[in-house]
Amino acid sequence: MTASTANRAPEDSGPKPRTSRIPTNLSIGKVLLEGRAFLALIVIIVVFSSLSGNYFTVDNIISMASHVAIYALLAMGMLLVILNGGIDLSVGSTLAISGMVAGFLMKGVNLPLSDHTAFPAVWVVVVICCAVGGFVGLVNGILVGRLKVAPFVATLGTLYVVRGLAELMTNGQPYNNLAGDPKLGNTGFNWLGFNKLLGIPVGVIVMVVVAIIIAVTLNRAVFGRWLYASGGNERAAELSGVPVRKVKVRVYVASGVCAAIAGLILSSELTAASPVNGQSYELTAIAAVVIGGAALTGGRGNVRGTLLGAFVIGFLSDGLTIVGVSSYWQTVFTGAVIILAVLLNAVQYKGTRRRKTGSSAPGADGATADAAGPRATKNSDVPQSAPDIGKTAS
Repeated sequence: MTASTANRAPEDSGPKPRTSRIPTNLSIGKVLLEGRAFLALIVIIVVFSSLSGNYFTVDNIISMASHVAIYALLAMGMLLVILNGGIDLSVGSTLAISGMVAGFLMKGVNLPLSDHTAFPAVWVVVVICCAVGGFVGLVNGILVGRLKVAPFVATLGTLYVVRGLAELMTNGQPYNNLAGDPKLGNTGFNWLGFNKLLGIPVGVIVMVVVAIIIAVTLNRAVFGRWLYASGGNERAAELSGVPVRKVKVRVYVASGVCAAIAGLILSSELTAASPVNGQSYELTAIAAVVIGGAALTGGRGNVRGTLLGAFVIGFLSDGLTIVGVSSYWQTVFTGAVIILAVLLNAVQYKGTRRRKTGSSAPGADGATADAAGPRATKNSDVPQSAPDIGKTAS
């Protein structure tokens, strides 16, 4: 035996202990807190299924999912804005004017210098309405991102302006019978609201497609890392090279487009467009985002939770209607759910805010110690590639 062999530590030939992959700091209270939206949805389904045999049927689930799709589209656009630390109170008005523009086009456009009336194809109507929603969002984005107007004030003003424009289009009257006339060639608009693919309503399919696009953007794209970073700590993100102003503008544009799509689906389901459509829907969208676990302070939230929040509101509202609860009491119950969700959010993020406050000593550049971005908060909602924001932006 050589000296090197004699000095070598003996190898353990016995079985090695298996390391547990279950986090040791996991508690029942934390699981219930973070999964509250899913648990609330289960409780709603169980309660109303016991109260009414018609609640949890295939036909009713499909019907409720169609209603949820409108809330979810608004909520997903709102999620992007809230992740950025802002708020968009104009989504309900954007929904309304989108439907009104669709009604105006479906009824025919009188061509100037001619006696002819043009009836645009449905896809043209959809593109124009989405462009209108994007323009409203662009105005909000410029006010907030470029002119530094407070998001609440800017979008509140846009809410009234856009709603007023929608009412001016017809002096407050709705556009009815948007199903069209085959003789005029303007049929097909009700396809969005009534048609099904493989038994699934088109509106629900649109909701799923939009959810996938936003989820991939947040978790895989550079823009998603920029958004989480600027929402979590705007000053630190700006010092890291994130184009904070462009991010602000883009999230409001995306919110406007989502609201326009929701307006198209709602008008198609009703086969009518009214300037009063979407009133208070902005509050429903905010409620869905909050119930889904997003922080109103920005930087925390995901699409999965927002969708669950929309389903909670939609299934609760439809369940109360089915069992015959007054619409006034429905408003009370919905408000109570929102208050409870906000309180639970405050409990969930209380420790994070304390850690963030305790570690926010100013650095050499005036940035705080948590300038590393979303990972510094150890939040599971933030993509793990978030610390690369500076490198990517540069």
